[in-house]
Amino acid sequence: MDEERTAPARRGRPGYDQATVLRRAIELFNQRGYDGTSVGDLANDLGLSKSAIYHHVPSKEHLLQQALDEALGALTAAIDRIEAADLSAVERLRTTVRSSVVILVEHLPAVTLLLRVHGNSAAEQEALARRRGLDDRLAAMVRAAVADGDLRADIEPDVLSRLLFGMVNSLVEWVRPGHDESAEHLADAVTALAFDGLLMRPGPPAPAVASGHKRV
Repeated sequence: MDEERTAPARRGRPGYDQATVLRRAIELFNQRGYDGTSVGDLANDLGLSKSAIYHHVPSKEHLLQQALDEALGALTAAIDRIEAADLSAVERLRTTVRSSVVILVEHLPAVTLLLRVHGNSAAEQEALARRRGLDDRLAAMVRAAVADGDLRADIEPDVLSRLLFGMVNSLVEWVRPGHDESAEHLADAVTALAFDGLLMRPGPPAPAVASGHKRV
């Protein structure tokens, strides 16, 4: 009995759960493109057979759908929560910008994939429609803040919205997993830049110098 208990376990191929398969699929979709990645590519990357992959998921498009749902679900939930909060229009917009950065960093691979889809499949077309719906809600926030007099009115609200969230989306081009700055710190930086700008605010005037004395 003791020998049976202490006998080393037989080695085999590592097991993968559905979440691990999805994470690796997203990475491959981002590296090679969705259309350029096959189930066979994913199986080879994981060291599994294609039949083993189909044990976890019914199709490649199902993996894409799950990835896009991850990104869109997180963004939608955040906007729903912010719209329901007791905030002014400009604070609602500011909070949305900040939350969008945090979500982008925390779900970076899935958001990157979302921003790269072209509508070549039913899952992509549905994702693009959902994204347009979110864009409309964001533009409405900008228009409300302009109407309240809290944002400049000399730039069209729709243009402001595209510039604002275009800056957020551009983070996928250079932020990488394990980025030195935390999601919260990066969100603070983007929000400060968007709403407070780059220019230094003028300080108080220098104190007057008494006659006959030089300023040191």
